[in-house]
Amino acid sequence: MTNSAVLSVCVTGGAGYVGAVLVPKLLAAGHRVTVLDWFLYGDDVLASVAQHPHLTKIVGDIRDETLLRRVLPEHDVVIHLACISNDPSFELNPDLGRAVNYEAFEPLVRMARECGVRRFVYASSSSVYGVKAEENVVEEMSLEPLTDYSRYKALCEDILLQQQRDDFVALILRPATVCGYSPRLRLDLTVNILTTHALTKGVITVFGGAQKRPNIHIDDMSDVYVRAMQWSDASIAGKIYNVGYHNHTVREIADIVRGVVSPDVEIVTHATNDLRSYHVSSGKIAREHDFTAHRSIENAAQDLVAAFRAGKIRDPLTNPKYYNIKMMQQAGMV
Repeated sequence: MTNSAVLSVCVTGGAGYVGAVLVPKLLAAGHRVTVLDWFLYGDDVLASVAQHPHLTKIVGDIRDETLLRRVLPEHDVVIHLACISNDPSFELNPDLGRAVNYEAFEPLVRMARECGVRRFVYASSSSVYGVKAEENVVEEMSLEPLTDYSRYKALCEDILLQQQRDDFVALILRPATVCGYSPRLRLDLTVNILTTHALTKGVITVFGGAQKRPNIHIDDMSDVYVRAMQWSDASIAGKIYNVGYHNHTVREIADIVRGVVSPDVEIVTHATNDLRSYHVSSGKIAREHDFTAHRSIENAAQDLVAAFRAGKIRDPLTNPKYYNIKMMQQAGMV
């Protein structure tokens, strides 16, 4: 692939939280994009590009191998975002989580390679490291996932790397927790939760507080995927990169959110047994590809506040479309 190539990109889960921000950016960069998604949250999440001539939307399931054989040919790249996201959603229906996140993965990768896809970009997770005593968690460290969600993410990394070939380039990204506004908004993520509660309740509840949590702004995360389309095959083949920004403590995140919303917001701290704390280093992707995230948690909170005040977020505490678990329950996926 050349730096100036116009690519045909299939984004699985392209109508999800990250996908709804990424897909318009891929189109703006000149690529042709196919979104394969359940569209559980509606197709209006891609309303800004609904009439784009280079966008194809396919309502479907990555477990449907017949569908995959029809969709994947003529695509240069697969960006695989589709999954049952995060531990609570996974635990709501472990069989569905295993089927979508793990069992469907090897057939998808194999079929992509057989259909002539030249590059497969996989959204793994920084949670695959588990808890580390080291100050900085880097890509070469052992994986010690603590939950089935993160364990299957790690196993899928192995599956993809085994399929790596000269003509089938595998790239694995391990994102920190994503934050900020998206047309397919999630309010069940740390920064987004705290901002929502600050705005609607005037109170932020912190459990523990000293634990470090790596985060990345959704615009930085989506930019990585767009930039990766320009990176040469040789520079990314079989590579794994952490992608994050600041590693703030939960209490620091609460203070940042209060600073954005109002000094009158109260922060209430409770004890917790969940003392997981980790500091993920994104130095490798900065060194090898000159990519450094530059949008802050403050920026994410500001974007959310602006969306609230513009009336883009309705009934934030009760509307199930902002919460993966509630939508799964509403859709009968439990």
